[in-house]
Amino acid sequence: MTYQDLVKIGGIDSAKATTLLAAFELAKRALEVNDTNLPTIESTKDAIAQLTDLQNLKKEHFITLYINARHKLIHKELISVGTLTANLVHPREVFEPAIIRVAIEIIVAHNHPSGDPAPSSADLEITKRLVEAGKILGIKVLNHIIITKENYFSFQDKGLI
Repeated sequence: MTYQDLVKIGGIDSAKATTLLAAFELAKRALEVNDTNLPTIESTKDAIAQLTDLQNLKKEHFITLYINARHKLIHKELISVGTLTANLVHPREVFEPAIIRVAIEIIVAHNHPSGDPAPSSADLEITKRLVEAGKILGIKVLNHIIITKENYFSFQDKGLI
């Protein structure tokens, strides 16, 4: 609607019409999806740049990065918080946001507060389950990254995905 359209409506004066136009413009800008403003994720290093908040946590946190077809990060979500040494994760919680946001790829990550980035048998198992679930859903699991304060482990870089 234009300014002239708004002031023709009963009860809307000049000030209200201006306020409404400003609100319409703000809503339009907020809803605009602009890939140029989103971070590009094309490597393990790009993903790690989005995961630095995991480095100093005292409990295991499992996070998923949701990526579109242009390799842009469209969403980042905390999936679960565990204990000092364990974290429970189910593919359902990982892939629900991917489906809602129409992500084509995901990167999963969690921290090891112990400082040892080596994957545990549970880490290997959940990675396998997530890759299998992703194949069924048509959403590729690009990587699983384990972050510590000083180091990281990338399943993709080690050829495990």
